Parts: sequence; C-alpha cells; structure tokens
Amino acid sequence: MDFVALLTPDGLAPWAAVLLIAVAGFTSAMTAAFGIGGGLLLIAVMIPLVPISALVPVHGVVQLGSNTGRLVLQARHLRLDILTWFTLGAIGGGVAGGLLVVDLPETALKLGVGLFVLWSVWGKMPKIGAESRLLLGVGGAASTLLTMFVGATGPFVMALYTGAALTKNELVALFAGSMFVQHLLKIVVFGALGFAFAEWLPLALAMVLAGFAGTVVGTRVLSLLPEKVFRTGLKALLTLIGLHLVLSAGATLID
Repeated sequence: MDFVALLTPDGLAPWAAVLLIAVAGFTSAMTAAFGIGGGLLLIAVMIPLVPISALVPVHGVVQLGSNTGRLVLQARHLRLDILTWFTLGAIGGGVAGGLLVVDLPETALKLGVGLFVLWSVWGKMPKIGAESRLLLGVGGAASTLLTMFVGATGPFVMALYTGAALTKNELVALFAGSMFVQHLLKIVVFGALGFAFAEWLPLALAMVLAGFAGTVVGTRVLSLLPEKVFRTGLKALLTLIGLHLVLSAGATLID
C-alpha cells in the first residue's frame, strides 16, 4: 500500500488509484479490440473520483499513452493521407480551445455528439477518402475543440470515419493516430494554461503502463475477430454510446 500511496495525488484515496489503474487496462483492451469506447468509459469512471479541474488534462495524459501504444502496434496500417488533413484541422481546433474563455453547455455538447454518433451509425455518412480534405479538416477542428471541454470525443472521431473504405486494422490505426494528435494538443494547451501535471504524473504513468498491457491483449483479440463481427460489434457499441449521451442530456433537461 506504501507503493500505491506514492502513486496517489492529494485528494485521491489509494483504493481509487488502484481502481483507475485497473480500469485503464480494461478500457485500453476494449478500444484495441473494437476501436472505440475505452476513453469514454474511462472518463465516466474518473468523474466521481478525480477533481473536476484535473479531470480532462489527466485523462488526456492517460489516453495519449494508451493511443501511443496502439499506434505503434498498428503503425503499418496507418493511413497518413487521411490523418494529415485531420491533424491540420485539429491544430486549429486546439488553438481555438485554448483561446475560448467560456464553458460550452455540457448538456448541449452531450446531445449534439450523441445525435451525431447515432446519425453516423444509422444515417448516411459521406464517403471519406484522401480527397475529402475539407470534411477531414473540419472534423479534426471540431472534435479537438470538443475534447478541451468533454475530454472523450472518440465516438465523434470514429463516427467521422465510418464512411471511409477502411479495413478493421486501418480503422483502428487511424483512430489511434487521430486520438494521439488530439490528446497531445490537449496536453500542450492545458500546460500552457498552467495546469500542474507533476502531481498527477506517477498515477498517470501507472495507468499508461496498464493501458499498454491492455492494448497488447486487445490487439490480439482484434486479429482474431472476423471483419463482420468487428463491424457489428462497433455498430452496437456506437449505438449504445450515442443513446447514453442523448438520454443523459435529456435527463438533465427534464430535471
């Protein structure tokens, strides 16, 4: 328990630190296998445990590490022709997020992202290729701006790519690359705004290591999944996430 105490920042119970490390491993395995969902589940667990001022930046550090591992393991499948335009837009979104001084309404964000995710699964998304530069740039900017406020925008980014002609490995690699870019920009912005990362770094690094172990396991599962099973699982997962966001926003409005 003394070792756990070394990892635990002020204001966080040791049992909570152990729980967060375990959840980081599980959610990384989940994302590596199905491409989506881990970041959102992780931040949902973090919300009642981590101080609100530290929630988004600490989540960003953990997710940067997790996506780095996934990106390394899937590097040969990465579509740089698509990621480049997403990154250019993301830089603009990151700068805008750093300059924005007002908080966007959380309920409106949940409702908007939830509806977009559901539309991407059950509606008709435009086909995305290397030539879809404007759509990729706008998607990169919008999702990176959103991540400064809500932390986990993975469903939005994955929904952006549902119209692309990608294999399951290309989709997972592109998603990992996109989230790597987003979380790196988020860390830079919060660092520039004065967030003290040092206090949370030991716990974040432990969560990153657990996440890498989960990524290795999840990548193995991905290699064993038939393409049809992967697509069906991804569609079901996105639908559940979209419904959760919309219903959560609706419950807030009713209250």
